[in-house]
Amino acid sequence: MNKLPILGITMGDPCGIGPEITVKALSHEKIYDACHPLVIGSAKVVKEAIAICEKKLEINAITSVKDAKFIFGIIDVLDQDNVDILSLVRGEVSKTGGQAAYEAIAKAIDLAMKEEIDGTITGPLNKEALNLAGYHYSGHTEIYAKLTNTKDYSMMLADGNLRVVHVSTHVSLREACDRCTKERIGSVIKLAEEACKSLGINNPKIAVAGLNPHSGENGLFGREEIDEIIPAIEKAQLEGVNVEGPIPPDTLFSKALGGQYDIVVAMYHDQGHIPVKVVGFQYNHELKQWNAVSGVNITLGLPIIRSSVDHGTAFDQAGKGTANEESLVNAIDYGARLAITRLQNK
Repeated sequence: MNKLPILGITMGDPCGIGPEITVKALSHEKIYDACHPLVIGSAKVVKEAIAICEKKLEINAITSVKDAKFIFGIIDVLDQDNVDILSLVRGEVSKTGGQAAYEAIAKAIDLAMKEEIDGTITGPLNKEALNLAGYHYSGHTEIYAKLTNTKDYSMMLADGNLRVVHVSTHVSLREACDRCTKERIGSVIKLAEEACKSLGINNPKIAVAGLNPHSGENGLFGREEIDEIIPAIEKAQLEGVNVEGPIPPDTLFSKALGGQYDIVVAMYHDQGHIPVKVVGFQYNHELKQWNAVSGVNITLGLPIIRSSVDHGTAFDQAGKGTANEESLVNAIDYGARLAITRLQNK
């Protein structure tokens, strides 16, 4: 297939590191070999980020996708012109930052739903800033679900061949336990299978984590495994899904990292996030900086493609030009792979 997918990359909160990692990511020529990147946000903010990061790049500010050049060395920016650059304060939570971040996301979703672009890649936003701007969502995933009218969705984190999909994410631990129902777990198992197949894994081996210590120890530490998790697994097995569990999570993720499983179904936010970030985030205490910040966040079940960085706005690093772009590069790579598969299947 010769056609490269057009990927809309949202700038993220302009007060954070989003613009800088975007500029750094698009200074990698390999990105242009994999896709046609289109930044969605403020051209003025991107221009300043180029100066901060000391990159020799130009900007092509446009108002329509058809005017993009998609040439390495020139960053195409679908300019929303919605940030007063003179009053912008980097490193601080603000209504302006939340507003700009939301508008970029909404525009990217709209373009993808209209099939003017083939996928979306999201830069980091700040939930407090988002709420200050009047958008009461707990994160990207919930915005995408709302604006695409999607009811059955899940978050997948990936770092290399370690993939984790979540039964619940941004809720309290008490509510997360209540959300571990056989219906929801069964749905997420299917989403996990479909995600792997979209990445070219034809018969994925899926592992389901237990909720309780030792996966409940046959009811000694809780009945969720017996009443909800096992019935969901058995139903999926009868439907032909290659799935096992529940497996105690204190050993499961090491097995998955070693290649025994293609994807893990985690029961709640931290159960899935911690192992992925332990693998992908490497902090250098001596230099007091991150040597690596890898990992990708993908929303499953949407009618459009959404891949994202697996970290926040890092306000403490904003404006310094030191932020690590690795996670965004990985997100673009994943998004391109998903988009190419979808285009081939049309």
